[in-house]
Amino acid sequence: MNNIEIVADLIKKSKYAIGFTGAGISVESGIPPFTGAGGLWNKYDPKFIELSFFYSNPKKSWEEMRKIFFNSMGTAKPNKAHQVLGDLEKKGIIKGIITQNIDGLHQAAGSKNVVEFHGTINTLACIDCGLRYKTSEIDISKDIPRCPSCNGILKPDFVFYGEGINKNNYDKATNMAIKADLVIIVGTAGQVMPACYLPFTSQRYGAKIVEVNTLESAYTDQITDYFFQTKATEFFGELEKHL
Repeated sequence: MNNIEIVADLIKKSKYAIGFTGAGISVESGIPPFTGAGGLWNKYDPKFIELSFFYSNPKKSWEEMRKIFFNSMGTAKPNKAHQVLGDLEKKGIIKGIITQNIDGLHQAAGSKNVVEFHGTINTLACIDCGLRYKTSEIDISKDIPRCPSCNGILKPDFVFYGEGINKNNYDKATNMAIKADLVIIVGTAGQVMPACYLPFTSQRYGAKIVEVNTLESAYTDQITDYFFQTKATEFFGELEKHL
């Protein structure tokens, strides 16, 4: 058997296989990564999503966030990699996904058990009363989107710089990583803390690690058992034939 057949066999035999995804899986949906070639932070200043900057300059922060996130992510569609992962969950082969992405494309592709480690652009939270709204329900073209209930400022429900990871998301992701016997890493360099530690946790608990990345990552030479240096859509398009 070649490596893709071996991995397909491992996935089919696994008791608790999960996906661990980063920005690379959504690049083929037209969403640029944050770092590297074509990265958002080469074009924009990340200070606009610093928590302290948002509180002191909400109008400017929202102005930049519309350009950085909502314009590109709002129109993006799931690609083959998202779709295959969603199909595998429906079949009970993949048990869940931990994603560092905030774009919601896994859910759009049919995945149900998704831990959005860094939150999502698809909901907004009022910084005063705490009420949450679907982004689609709010006119975010206004200078400062405000809470329909108390008129407080609305903040996108993703983790800003200077803000802690949501405890519920952290705990769910950690439990999933501990339970996993197989982790498919897709499109992440493994450099963003604390998310980057999760595959290491899985490996320490005995999980096999499959990695799909166009470039080597922090995982490749340390914990990866099977490395596929290719685009996510190409890997999952081929994998689908063997499952």
